[in-house]
Amino acid sequence: MKAVVMTGANRPWEVWELPIPKAEPGQVLVKVHASGMCYTDVWATRGFGGNIYPQTPGHEVVGEIVEVGAGVHTSIVGDRVGTTWVQSACGRCAYCRENRPLSGQTATNCDEPRTTGFASQGGHAEYIAVAAEGTVLLPDGLAYTDAAPMMCAGYTTWSGLRDAAPQPHEKIAVLGIGGLGHVALQLSKACGFETIAITHSADKRDLAIQLGADQVVSNGTELRDLGGADILLVTSNDFGIAEEAMAGLRVDARVVLCGLDFSRPFSISSEGRPFHMMRQRVIGSTHAGLRHLSEVLDLAVKGKVKPIVETFSLDRATEAYDRLASGKMRFRGVFTPSHSN
Repeated sequence: MKAVVMTGANRPWEVWELPIPKAEPGQVLVKVHASGMCYTDVWATRGFGGNIYPQTPGHEVVGEIVEVGAGVHTSIVGDRVGTTWVQSACGRCAYCRENRPLSGQTATNCDEPRTTGFASQGGHAEYIAVAAEGTVLLPDGLAYTDAAPMMCAGYTTWSGLRDAAPQPHEKIAVLGIGGLGHVALQLSKACGFETIAITHSADKRDLAIQLGADQVVSNGTELRDLGGADILLVTSNDFGIAEEAMAGLRVDARVVLCGLDFSRPFSISSEGRPFHMMRQRVIGSTHAGLRHLSEVLDLAVKGKVKPIVETFSLDRATEAYDRLASGKMRFRGVFTPSHSN
């Protein structure tokens, strides 16, 4: 099969011919129909995921089950499924003994998590073997290219929105109108909240309105002048602009960190109105359990959220990576393997 491979830190993606994996006990073999590109793929390629090379990236994976491993009773050949970043946990470490849901927390707390594109092969390939427990059935009628970005972009932003627990009267600001942010705008509006987009890109202002933003501002000062927001969904991978945007938050506001910035820590300014006197909170949020993933897939099949995607064959991996890493991708890149095997 064809597979995209990270061969080393800061090295270009390559396309290799590799054996089709087998469905081991507890696993299913999935014929990949679409695999979304996340900026985390860039962080991994730059070495922030550790020395995992050579490895196939990609954790927004959807396709059709073509083989079921021993001991799997919840999946059958022909199922349309998706899998995400965290497929399974070890089940025996101190964290696993707390019996928490399979989520993004599992990846950084379990002793031996199976993570797609890191500890195990990712989805930018024609086939992938995944833990059956980490899959979800796709709703009938949801296209693979629309489903793939829901496996991370939708899952992450919906989890962030749920973790913030917005109240009916509150306003939500979405920072960064990119791969995550353009989905977050739609989700916020689908729930009926007054939604404000924060973007420095003038060419995204009209699109932000089309996607559900009631108003668009460029920074935290402009947000404050509008009356402020109660929730700031940070979907950017630049913590610097997130810190600046906090100037526009109201009392009791929540900052939800959905994006990742491995280049610097997130910090809170002591200028202006002191953070503790505003009684604000910072919430780290990622994949918050397969229940939330099922919810966002349901919103997608109902047409409440639809990702804007660019599709690529696996042979265009270098071009796709360059667009992703440079920020030129509008808005989610998706590989659609041709299945030469």
